[in-house]
Amino acid sequence: MITTKALKEKLASGQMRDILLDIYADESMLDYQTKRYIRAVEKYESLFGADEVMVLSAPGRSEVCGNHTDHQHGQILAAAVNLDAIAIARPLENNRVKLVSGPYPKIEFTFDDLKKNPEEEGSTAALIKGVLAGMRERGYKVGGFQTYITSDVLTGAGLSSSAAFETLIGTIVSHLYNDGRLDDVTNAIIGQYAENVFFGKPCGLMDQMACSVGSLVHVDFADPAKPVVEKVDFDMNSYGLSLCITDTKGSHADLTDEYAAVPEEMKKVAAYFGRDVLLGITRSEVLENIDDIRKAAGDRAVLRALHFIAENERVSTAVDALKSGDIGTFLDTIKASGDSSYKFLQNVYSVKDVSHQSVSLALCVSEGALGDRGVCRVHGGGFAGTIQAFVKNEAVEDYKKAMEGVFGEGSCHVLKIRKYGGMKVYE
Repeated sequence: MITTKALKEKLASGQMRDILLDIYADESMLDYQTKRYIRAVEKYESLFGADEVMVLSAPGRSEVCGNHTDHQHGQILAAAVNLDAIAIARPLENNRVKLVSGPYPKIEFTFDDLKKNPEEEGSTAALIKGVLAGMRERGYKVGGFQTYITSDVLTGAGLSSSAAFETLIGTIVSHLYNDGRLDDVTNAIIGQYAENVFFGKPCGLMDQMACSVGSLVHVDFADPAKPVVEKVDFDMNSYGLSLCITDTKGSHADLTDEYAAVPEEMKKVAAYFGRDVLLGITRSEVLENIDDIRKAAGDRAVLRALHFIAENERVSTAVDALKSGDIGTFLDTIKASGDSSYKFLQNVYSVKDVSHQSVSLALCVSEGALGDRGVCRVHGGGFAGTIQAFVKNEAVEDYKKAMEGVFGEGSCHVLKIRKYGGMKVYE
């Protein structure tokens, strides 16, 4: 490992600029990232003292296609983006964990049996213990560590800050205690386990998979224990496109029931056919039995099921289009995905509070600003947070100005696809 003093010197002298450019894929971000890393090291020193440390990173993610398909064993297409969480870390003896994340209070505990504590549900400590427990159950060595973490993954904005955090914890323990042997797919599965079981939030595997694997990734969850993962080449610049994410400043607070209702209602339709999930059920089968299904599950459940069936097919269409260089079909497919999410999946605003529809407003403003210069869609889990747009490069400044005119300066982020998932940056 490297001393904090030597690490700061390497950063300040520019010796790590090539490493940072490789990670963040944007030369305009190098000064920002250099200063950010130096501040992180200095914060670590203020908390724990000068030390020998390792630097690790895990990205946020942008869902591209496959909106709410993973929990029904469908397919997704998602990208790691160049907003990330970074950790300055070192091992500790006696299974002791000391963690400070950004401005939040220090978390400190000693672990032994790593059993779930119901009183810790919904806490950061629960996520950490869930990752440790998941690794131990799969035969990996676990141990204590101390770390300072800082993240520029937008919290509550649909870029999966929690999945980035889970991926980062798995990456820390993998490199501190297992020579980096924890593979990306297993790290993602462990992150989902931590969130589902220890944190108490129902979620699919898409977020963790995209954060852990990196690049543009196509994942087929037909067998969720052994998801089929395929990286897809997509150089947006070669097509004259940029990926823009607009944070509408909507809150995800009190939305757990809304998120949980999506898989619950889809599974009600699956249950009508004697199945646990919707994968394998066709549109024709739903329509042929629609009267009975409506009575058993309700109209919204039927709409959400029909969304899943079509959306799962759209993922294959989008992937095939990228592989063949058919950017027109790809963009048309992304627009169709967004339209289906709004109309049939119905995850653009909460029915509990119809007076606040920031995502709906963002889509309306976005479509007007784009015209034929790009496409937009709801991003991630929905109900609040962000929208996504693929925008022609020559229109980016106009688009950014239009979105920030409504949602404030700095709300529209022009991102790059990052080729790395959870990774060791330096030691």
